[in-house]
Amino acid sequence: MNRFLVCFFILFVSFFGFAQTNLSSTSFQLVNSVYDEQNPIVSPDGKTLYLTIGNHPQNVGGIRDRGDIWFSVWVGDGWSAPVHAGPVLNDRSYNGVAGFSDDGELMYLLGHYDPTGQARTQGIAVSRKTGSGWSKPENVFIPYFQNKSTVLSGHVAMDGRVFIYSAETYGSYGVEDLYVTTRGTDGRWSEPRNLGSSINTSLQELTPSLSEDGNTLYFSSNGRSGLGSFDVYYSNRLDDSFLRWSVPVNINQPVNSAGRELFFKAFNTHGYSLYTSTTNSDGYGDIRFYKPDPKDSTVLLVVPDTLIKMREKKYIIAENEIRVYGKVYDAVNEIPVKAGLKFAGATNTYAIESQRSLGYSVNVNSTDTYTLEVIADGYISSLEKLDLHTLELRELEMDFRLQPIVIGATVNLKNVLFVQSKPALLPESYQELDLVVAFMKSNPTVEIELAGHTDSRGSFRQLMELSQQRVNRVKEYMVSKGIDKKRITGKGYGGSKPIANNDTEEGRMLNRRVEFIIKKN
Repeated sequence: MNRFLVCFFILFVSFFGFAQTNLSSTSFQLVNSVYDEQNPIVSPDGKTLYLTIGNHPQNVGGIRDRGDIWFSVWVGDGWSAPVHAGPVLNDRSYNGVAGFSDDGELMYLLGHYDPTGQARTQGIAVSRKTGSGWSKPENVFIPYFQNKSTVLSGHVAMDGRVFIYSAETYGSYGVEDLYVTTRGTDGRWSEPRNLGSSINTSLQELTPSLSEDGNTLYFSSNGRSGLGSFDVYYSNRLDDSFLRWSVPVNINQPVNSAGRELFFKAFNTHGYSLYTSTTNSDGYGDIRFYKPDPKDSTVLLVVPDTLIKMREKKYIIAENEIRVYGKVYDAVNEIPVKAGLKFAGATNTYAIESQRSLGYSVNVNSTDTYTLEVIADGYISSLEKLDLHTLELRELEMDFRLQPIVIGATVNLKNVLFVQSKPALLPESYQELDLVVAFMKSNPTVEIELAGHTDSRGSFRQLMELSQQRVNRVKEYMVSKGIDKKRITGKGYGGSKPIANNDTEEGRMLNRRVEFIIKKN
């Protein structure tokens, strides 16, 4: 990419400011051309529009090139004329942006990058933001990925954890089908899975995308009764597997027409959706803008608050299930945060994400007991217990508050338990201790102090010794799991620092505790 042009555009945007209050269909007059505009996607900050342009003479492969990545910036009353993104992101194969990390520092790209410049539609690649543009893409390995088509379309969503895409491969119901692969906590991608016959037909399903909360799928198909050759449809996710979806619904007019509509993406944060259409276009496909009337029932496509209200009415809860929902907050300022939640039961495990604005929702088996891990970047992880056996509920709201990683933050390890009057750990303690170990490994500069406490029953000397022995036992366990002993100090306080009344058993139980305090961040 020409660095002079990049600097020019940055200065241009800074000078004019950024406000899309007047965004409309006319805002794309400089973007659409006689060439084929495809795959529009907006950066997380809303300031840059990336698109793929096919058969443009300035593409790396010239007019026979199926598509190169171009970009446009917002200049106050519309998008600027697109600029070619350069040879770092483009080669002679089909190139497109699949998504971004939430902070905009990572760009996910369609296809693999081959030094020979040959077409490689076998997965995705990732590029990192640098001071002068974007880094050379690094290919991402997805096991058993195969695409026989010469073009790959898809969307990397939910902060780089889900890739939903269209491909022609083994096990397809027709030509191109929709598939999904997810990235685990270990960074590895799962084997792709077909979305099934509720979504896929004997013909083509193309250009899928996910809403920002991951609960709505948009895609185009020519295998259903629609208004034109390809229409846009949407479907709601029914569980956390990304494999069960509601019956697809045609978005209808004004999005769909007698032409071909593709690449629908809902940018909820920015309050609008983009897609492409061949109807009344300058040449091939043109980018179209959609922002529905608030009174229109299709507002669920772009307005998060309405989306929640409408979707909650449609939740399907089986006889042996309970819907658990809520939000995760910063314990200091009560601001919602993005977090990962894992419900681990004897027979079922559910892993989901809680979004900042939308929170989380999951249907879990009502006959199980769960340990619930809540993890978020920049926060101390939390472990809770959830016993659903005695709850005669269909829905349960659970909010969580996480302590930010700051010096002085204190965390009560509620599930770290000992044999009565002894320093020996009970087996149920290890899960929470392992969570603390994982936290320490993820934050290698953090140092903590363990604090042991007892109730007031017994002699002062014995209680001080017991609490110190328990602290020592916890430290030994963490060191055995690979934590440097220099990062952990510990002190027993006996019964000198109660947090509840020692006159009741409930109060004494609260006073018998182990805490850790952040001493260095």
